Amino acid sequence: MSGTASDPSARLELPAAHGGASAPRGPSASRAFSLPGQWLPPLAAVLGAAAYALISHSWHDAAVDRLLFALLVAALCGLLARGAAELAALRQLEQGIHNAREGLLTPTAERGLGWTSVGRLIPEHNTTVSALAMMFRTVEECQTRFLDERNRLNAILQSTPGALLGINDDLSVAIANRRAEALFGGAGTGPNAPGGLAGKGLFDLLVPDERGRNMLRDAFLYKQELHDHEIELEVGGAARAFVVNLAFYTDDQDDDIGGVMILQDVTERRQLMQTVAMREKLVAMGQLAAGVAHELNTPLGNILGYAQLLKQEVAERPKLAGYADVIATQSQRASRVVQDLLAYARKDQCSGETCDVNAVVHELIEAFIHCRLRRYGIEVDLRLATETLLAEGGCGEVDIVLTNVISNAIQALARTPEPRIGLATWREGDTVAIAVADNGPGVPAEARRRLFDPFFSTKEVGQGSGLGLFISQALVTRRGGRIDFDAAHAPGARFIIRLPAVEPERVAVRAAA
Repeated sequence: MSGTASDPSARLELPAAHGGASAPRGPSASRAFSLPGQWLPPLAAVLGAAAYALISHSWHDAAVDRLLFALLVAALCGLLARGAAELAALRQLEQGIHNAREGLLTPTAERGLGWTSVGRLIPEHNTTVSALAMMFRTVEECQTRFLDERNRLNAILQSTPGALLGINDDLSVAIANRRAEALFGGAGTGPNAPGGLAGKGLFDLLVPDERGRNMLRDAFLYKQELHDHEIELEVGGAARAFVVNLAFYTDDQDDDIGGVMILQDVTERRQLMQTVAMREKLVAMGQLAAGVAHELNTPLGNILGYAQLLKQEVAERPKLAGYADVIATQSQRASRVVQDLLAYARKDQCSGETCDVNAVVHELIEAFIHCRLRRYGIEVDLRLATETLLAEGGCGEVDIVLTNVISNAIQALARTPEPRIGLATWREGDTVAIAVADNGPGVPAEARRRLFDPFFSTKEVGQGSGLGLFISQALVTRRGGRIDFDAAHAPGARFIIRLPAVEPERVAVRAAA
């Protein structure tokens, strides 16, 4: 590897060892250190024989005996010197082996003992130690690279904006990133802490609708990949839209097929797309209103006028008078639709006016009481704020919106035993809120998503145009507010109108200026 060329141990001479014999070394450095050691046993033998000859001159009468004993002493001294050298080399090798066992992979010095039988093993030991050191460095580098790569991949997975789930073949969760933990397992400590999703069943975490459950079941059953499929899941008790991508992989060890699922929350994007689609509808409706409303008013007025004249002419013939009355009624209904379209298409310029919400509610309820509420026996419950509530813009559009919402409430109470309508106003942050509630049958769940769509109505045919809430929402949205349906209200239905608020003090200062 590239990192081992500069290491000191990499510059050691690595003799090729085969069968325990080392390869011959060069005559330079090796001979300079080993020649003196090789002559130690002969030198010890010579010195021992000479010393014996000096001290044993009087011990032997025959010269032959003296020579034989001198040779014996020389051999014994040579053997002792050789044994001491072998023992020293053995201790040196033992120390090197001990160091290697303790993890200190450094070469062992020969110390001039390379000529001994044990000393010849020291270079082999150094070769083995050097190879082990290189191997351990390689393993350490691989381990470092593996940890770095694992941390990099983990950082990528954890930073993924979508919820990532690794699924085992038995549909249990193997891994999950932080986004998945936040969506389906919570955060912090305890069973829902990060990592708490591992081992849980996939369908214990995901609560899809029927279509989504069937799609996921078939995908895992037949190992079919999913690409940008949209499903709805229940998260935190509310339905949210997700785009799901699913891929599969095979585990080579046990041949299990696992899956990787990425869930991207697209609820806000879907709402934005719906808002854009609604705005496109509003633009189309505005163009339609501007284009045909004036053209329709003239023929409708003629039809209504001639129907009233016809009714007067045939007053003595009830059947024909009834037909004329139907013509007049339907003409008036068509005229109201045209007026609603004109009200939407009309773009008021910024006038700087403000509207006293409580005053508008009082005036409108007085008109309704004298006209319709008293006739139908509907009780009115007013809970208006004690302080002055001012909203941006004139009161004309607020009157139109409240009229539409209250009219819908009156029609919804047609078959209610004790009909009641409640109106309340309050300050809510930077907005003024107006609530209109009734105790009627309420709005069916399947119709709530389309309440503000044009030409959608829950009333019987001929009872409504389906434009009241649509135009009301358009008028309020144009002023920076909105109309919300309160699904939690029961019994009956409740609509909350929110309008941008204006501080009375600022209005007073501007008036004084």
